[in-house]
Amino acid sequence: MPKFLYLFSIFLLEGSIFAAEPFAGTWTLSIAKSKFGESDKPPRQLVMVIQEQGDQDVVTVNGVAADGSPISTKYTVLKTGGEEKFSEGGPSAGTSVVLAKRRVDSRTADFRRSQNGRVIQTVHTVLSADGKTMTQTVKGTDSQAKSYESVEVADRQ
Repeated sequence: MPKFLYLFSIFLLEGSIFAAEPFAGTWTLSIAKSKFGESDKPPRQLVMVIQEQGDQDVVTVNGVAADGSPISTKYTVLKTGGEEKFSEGGPSAGTSVVLAKRRVDSRTADFRRSQNGRVIQTVHTVLSADGKTMTQTVKGTDSQAKSYESVEVADRQ
């Protein structure tokens, strides 16, 4: 799965900590407002939807990658965090991706994503006072053990 897809998909998972408020819904990545690392090629378009279903969230991501190929992934994760279960797209079979969540306050959350027991991302996310924009600072290590950092902005639809 492309690195930016992991990064941006965190936006929707924040709804898990805050129940139905304020992160659940449809979000569009703003390429113009976001800043990606040197090696990152941002997608042409990316839209994500989070839906609450009982004690878990269902996250659907669709878009177009920088090279024009389609992006499509769908997964579930418990509201309290835990293993992400991919039903479409995602990492290769046998790869475990776990999300740890920490609510800082009503508009701020911190996340740590681990893959096969190794931390691959930390994410600090802030929702604007009007609830229309999410900004996250993402730091991580890619599959080649190269560090990256990005600031990603999503607008509520």
